[in-house]
Amino acid sequence: MTPLDYDFIRKCLKERSGLVLSADKQYLVESRLLPVARKMGLGSLGELVAALKNGNAGPLMTMVVEAMATNETYFFRDKTPFDNFRSTVLPALLAARHASRNIRIWCAAASTGQEPYSLAIALKEMAGAVAGWRIDLIATDLSHEVLEKARQGIYSQFEVQRGLPIQLLIKYFSQIGEMWQIAPEIRAKVRFQQLNLLADFSHLGVFDLVFCRNVLIYFDQETKIGLLNRLRPLIARDGYLVLGASETVVGLADGFKTVPEMRGFYAPNARRVTTAVTPAPRLVAVNGTR
Repeated sequence: MTPLDYDFIRKCLKERSGLVLSADKQYLVESRLLPVARKMGLGSLGELVAALKNGNAGPLMTMVVEAMATNETYFFRDKTPFDNFRSTVLPALLAARHASRNIRIWCAAASTGQEPYSLAIALKEMAGAVAGWRIDLIATDLSHEVLEKARQGIYSQFEVQRGLPIQLLIKYFSQIGEMWQIAPEIRAKVRFQQLNLLADFSHLGVFDLVFCRNVLIYFDQETKIGLLNRLRPLIARDGYLVLGASETVVGLADGFKTVPEMRGFYAPNARRVTTAVTPAPRLVAVNGTR
């Protein structure tokens, strides 16, 4: 791949997915796009780039963007956000939403589904507390391919061993040959749909909890600021935004403030934030990267 071809790919990826690649990541592009070129019957990455420059290359461009998406994820990733969800966030929401008995959660970069399914399992484990409630759990991702896997809910032995306690594996999964499929009752709790976070997503409505973890790390400053500013109106005044462990809103958006003692949780700036981590009446996610 020539430097000009690489620059073209970098520009396309930033415009269509927000992904920013440094000048030294050409090896990564080549390793991920060579299989795409072969699948399409193209002899080289140069031919792939030439095909992308064709005015009717929409489907091919989609394949390229999806191939470059990082889909690293696993069940109950980083553990603490899910502990906070169970011990503090959900009880607070149940108290604050007792009149409507409706809670809305969005996993904004769901990848192959481990994050939203982790939340669905947590909710199932708290079935007594949420009995009679409507819990809308929406999971989106840029990639059609990973969403299809998420909908099927079938994972390898390696995937279910990452972060998933053995008792939950036995309780909520069935073995199919060497693979494991999550129970239909858990799959039914999550609604998956394709969404590009660079596009308008205001039609999704307002959420009590937004997980947008390990997404901002792939964006440049301008794209991060734009995404955070567009997320703010979609989070309830007493809701939460959850980012990845290495991400922050500090210096990027004044519409959020940190939640004391709950790392990765951010509250809309319009409300006063309590320092308590115990339940109190008041309330949670990826692009290809969770």
